[in-house]
Amino acid sequence: MSTILMNLDDIITKPKEAIFHKKAQTVVENLMKRSMEAIFVRTRSEAVETVCKMIPDGSVVALGGSVTLMQIGLLDALRKLNIKLLDRYRPGITSKEVEEMGLRGMTADVLVTGTNAVTADGKLVNEDGNGNRVAAMIFGPRKVIVVAGINKIVGTADDGLKRIKEIAAPLNCIRLGVDTPCARTGFCDDDGCSAPARLCSQITIIESIRVKDRMHVVLVGEELGY
Repeated sequence: MSTILMNLDDIITKPKEAIFHKKAQTVVENLMKRSMEAIFVRTRSEAVETVCKMIPDGSVVALGGSVTLMQIGLLDALRKLNIKLLDRYRPGITSKEVEEMGLRGMTADVLVTGTNAVTADGKLVNEDGNGNRVAAMIFGPRKVIVVAGINKIVGTADDGLKRIKEIAAPLNCIRLGVDTPCARTGFCDDDGCSAPARLCSQITIIESIRVKDRMHVVLVGEELGY
């Protein structure tokens, strides 16, 4: 016999948690079919612990631009490890230093990053401004660790691109102080958006990984990042 939830907290949280877990199970299975290692963890603290265990001592570790990494407290944890962290979020860092780290990130041992979207059938969908994040995801570092909140799961690659245009890009443009149509109105105007302000400059859809054990996706059962 099914249980009817009556408590308000349970009504709000339990169905969400159940759906999060069901979605994550499906996505993890499909990521693995595409030769990506994948794991679901329920909380951000579990995600931080999981990621740190994946990084060998002495590694050169690059970071992709990611609100998720900041939000879960992963940056502080990485700074305490015995690694060479290319810390693009270090206080007082200059734009030139960030650019240099982007270049060095292509030859890092490990890249830790977020993703704009993960499809139900296991694809990673991203758009970049400069392209260093997606370039390193595709080729360069021998290990790539992707951390994604459950809110990044979408149905299809087209849904992922729509999510970027309608959610991720406007929020990132406001965060970065970039003057784009979506930052001004909240809505994408693709024809009216141009460089250098435009963040949606390179589109990538990772459908599979040919190098075994290179890509690791950590799905977190919380709504994280943009």
